[in-house]
Amino acid sequence: MTGGRHQRTALLLAIAAAGCKGGAAAGDAATPQAVVGAQTAVVTKGPFTETLGAIGTVVPRPGHVAALAAPQPARITHVYVTAGQHVRQGEPLVELDQTPFRAAAQAAEATLAAAEKANDRQQRLAAEGIVPRKDADQAAADVAKARADASNARRAEQLSVVRSPLGGVVTRMTAVLGATADVAQALVEVADPAALDILLSVTPNDAARLHQGAKVSLTAGQNATGEPIGVGSVIDIGGTVDTASRSVNVRVQAPTTRRPLRISETVYAQVAAAVHANAVIVPLEALVPDGEDFKVFVVDAAGIAHERKVSVGGRTDKVAEITQGLTGGERIVTYGAYGVSDSAKVIPAKQPAASTPPNKEKP
Repeated sequence: MTGGRHQRTALLLAIAAAGCKGGAAAGDAATPQAVVGAQTAVVTKGPFTETLGAIGTVVPRPGHVAALAAPQPARITHVYVTAGQHVRQGEPLVELDQTPFRAAAQAAEATLAAAEKANDRQQRLAAEGIVPRKDADQAAADVAKARADASNARRAEQLSVVRSPLGGVVTRMTAVLGATADVAQALVEVADPAALDILLSVTPNDAARLHQGAKVSLTAGQNATGEPIGVGSVIDIGGTVDTASRSVNVRVQAPTTRRPLRISETVYAQVAAAVHANAVIVPLEALVPDGEDFKVFVVDAAGIAHERKVSVGGRTDKVAEITQGLTGGERIVTYGAYGVSDSAKVIPAKQPAASTPPNKEKP
């Protein structure tokens, strides 16, 4: 009997011990995991400027660029400038072989002189009734044609020395010494560096969101982290879609750039597409991807984080607009949100205490 009592006592003790362990495990599972070092912020409401990012290229403004070609096929005898070189108005850029131009001008002048003599004679004879009036009219027409040919020959001789029509920078040079100039191809291109625009390429949907006069923040390079170079404005939105890139050109004028722009320079633009007066705004680091959507973690008064799906509207490089899921005044996890899980205990990071300046005694 004594042995049986000992066995029953041992069995009861084992069951009690197992129950204690099970209770402890259940308690551990119910206790939220603490997240130390996360940062929180209060959701704010206020005006939000929705921006659209696009990469653009610095281009000459229409009316301030000239593409110059040869007046007729001729051999190139002199090339005076190179691409990138500054030139003055009227400065020679390329010279063609002068021989054929001078010969053509002299021949045209001789033809004009002969036509004028013939016309004088025919007009006199017609007035005396010796020749029909139609002969005099034909002589007058011949003079007019010879005069036009001589004018064209003189103009071609002048254009045989290609001169810059404006002060600016040589943006393109295709002339090759000794080669024959093609009248269908520009030999040299000159642009005014003081009259430049930024040409953006955007999708048709994004183009529909923009309007003339919209402010544009410009930075050097291909993203918003580049050197700030000023604020411009949209002056034109293309009405057609480029067949190759399937994009729409948006022209931006930048009159207040902090430094001179360079033609063909790459610029990143953030265009103000719309302004929402009373938007819910959160820092970008608060957004955690959740499939194709986003979620945030809302912290209650006890410091417990609760997962909540949100709908994101516009964004900038620092904040995002929340169109659904949050209201102003709620506290959310910002820095460290990727390491938070639902129902976790959030222990915000402490601000470092101000250190005592060296060589200064404490009071």
